[in-house]
Amino acid sequence: MATTTATLTLQSADLTGDALSMSATTTLRKAGTVTGLDQTSGVGRKTTTSTSQYTLLDGSNFTANKAHKVYIKNTSAVATEYVTVEMNSEAIGRLYAGDWMFFPWGADADTNDIKLTPSVSTSLTVEHIIISEL
Repeated sequence: MATTTATLTLQSADLTGDALSMSATTTLRKAGTVTGLDQTSGVGRKTTTSTSQYTLLDGSNFTANKAHKVYIKNTSAVATEYVTVEMNSEAIGRLYAGDWMFFPWGADADTNDIKLTPSVSTSLTVEHIIISEL
């Protein structure tokens, strides 16, 4: 059984009136079990030179409504370059240079493809991984 742990830490000395320090940790498990997620795509990178939308993850390649976890990062160092992340024809948001996201994904063959639209037609690279149960 694989054991994968995800930790998010938020810290700031000046965001609020007091110092902010929060941390959350979880073990990634298969849906409704104590068994760890044991499948991964490996870390992938997709470089584009177009502002055309593309499908990063196709929901039909995964079993719907399982405990899939997705990580996406915009590796650009140019502050104005971003990628728009969309699912179900709804924009989730933009990842600007260095931004990343980690979220659960239901994966559905009809509606839950994860699509990205780069803001620039120059080279822009996105790093990604899915940790899943097929």
